[in-house]
Parts: sequence; structure tokens; C-alpha cells
Amino acid sequence: MAEGYCVKCKAKKEIANGVEETMKNGRKAIKGKCPTCGTVMFKILGGKAAVAAGSEPVPATPVPQKPEKPSGQ
Repeated sequence: MAEGYCVKCKAKKEIANGVEETMKNGRKAIKGKCPTCGTVMFKILGGKAAVAAGSEPVPATPVPQKPEKPSGQ
């Protein structure tokens, strides 16, 4: 399965009982338990390739600029 970092053991370990999930933002992740201490481990998979297939990337929205204030003299 996947290898993740256990925060309690402070070491990289194989994720036991791992289940692949899809997060709210569409990215895939693996959630399971540490084989030593039983703490929940979570690993986010991939970057842009993990975004759900068939979804189009959302173009960046331009941030409106504030009008410049005239310098008072």
C-alpha cells in the first residue's frame, strides 16, 4: 500500500488498512492506521493529476484593483 508519516512514532511507515478517499476539493487521499501505534495516518496523493478526471481547470479570477487616491497637497 502507501507509505506515510506517523506523527506519534515520528517515522515513515506503511499505512495499514488504507482506504482511498476523495477530499472535498476533488483530490485523492489514502486514510489508514499506523501498524505500530494505531494512530490515524493520512496521505494526499499526487498533484494536478489527482484532480477528478473530466473536470476542467477553473481560470483564475482577476482581483479588482483599488483606485489610487490622489495625493493631497
